[in-house]
Formats: sequence, C-alpha cells, structure tokens
Amino acid sequence: MLNRRNFIRCVGAAVATASLGTTWARAESYGPVNTLGSTDGIAIRGFDPVAYFRDGGPRQGKPEFSVRYRGATWRFASAEHKALFEADPMRYMPAYGGFCAYGTSRGYLVKIEPEAWSIVDGKLYLNYDVDVRQTWLRDTKKYLARSEAGWPRLTEKDIR
Repeated sequence: MLNRRNFIRCVGAAVATASLGTTWARAESYGPVNTLGSTDGIAIRGFDPVAYFRDGGPRQGKPEFSVRYRGATWRFASAEHKALFEADPMRYMPAYGGFCAYGTSRGYLVKIEPEAWSIVDGKLYLNYDVDVRQTWLRDTKKYLARSEAGWPRLTEKDIR
C-alpha cells in the first residue's frame, strides 16, 4: 500500500520526470520505452543492467563499454557484460521500460533509483527508491499482476 510519504515522493518524482523532455519510441510487444530517466539518453542512469544478475547488484557502467539499443545508450562495467547484453538484451533489460515497477502497478510511470531493485523470476524490476521497493516486496505477486495488466496501455501521458 502506498503510504502518504511514498505517495508524496512519487508525485514529486512525477513532476521531475515530466520535466525531463524524454524521447519516446514504441517497441514491439514491449510497451512504452524511453531513455529511462535521463535527459542525455543514458539508460538506467548509466548503470550496468547485466551487473544486477551477474554481480548481485548495481554497478556503474563505463562509456567505453556502451551499446545503443531501443532508443537509449546502455553502459556496462565490462566488455563481457556488454557482450552478454548484445547476445540477449531482453534477458537483462529492466521490466516496464525501466520505470518504477510499483508505480506501474498503480497506473503511472515514474523514475527509478538504480539502487532500488529486485529480481523476480529472472526479471529485473526497478523502483522509485528503497522505501517504495520495500512496499513492492511486501506483495510482489499482487503488484506484478497489476503491472502486467496495465503496462500495455501506459503511454507518455502517464508519466508523473
């Protein structure tokens, strides 16, 4: 359940995210995809999506290990991580276009903090912050069902 403090945080994030001037592309069967919370087109704020799976947590990517995919530049901590992503990007991409998984379950798109993450059934989920992540983890099954049902209908007008 979204308590008052988390609601205020999500609304604040919505205002901040809406002012970013994010660019959009529609990816087949993936839903709305943007540059994942950055004004410079760097996905997940430059964090390595493969590191969540291979290293057990977030690691900052390096510009020299970058790849352009689905309208964003993805950075990796190593050449090995870059190669793994290039071989199977959907395996490592965060769910819901990198937007907050909990926010998606509530019917809106909100930015994330790379440190607020979880892997559920082999899929990376990012959250607005660690407090929202705790809410997400309390009933992940329920929130996943809501997110999956609503995600295909969300568009840039749902950014908060």
